[in-house]
Amino acid sequence: MSKTELVELVAAETELSKAAAARAVDAVFNAVTTGLKKEGKVTLVGFGTFSAKKRAAREGINPLTKEPLKIPAKTVASFKAGSKLKDALN
Repeated sequence: MSKTELVELVAAETELSKAAAARAVDAVFNAVTTGLKKEGKVTLVGFGTFSAKKRAAREGINPLTKEPLKIPAKTVASFKAGSKLKDALN
């Protein structure tokens, strides 16, 4: 599902205009991003938990030249599905 399809679904379910639904979807995305930056974790009960995890620096290999290269450390977003989401999918 693309963001456009998500906005259309939110608009249909909430009886909002597509513009208002787009603002709502953007607000949720921004809130999750802000929560990850500040707290490192955002929990939506029943849906799942977004968390920021640190990935250590490591050695890699350039697949074209087979030369070794250093991959720098970085923070990545992670998601763990909640029980209600898991149940809905199974």
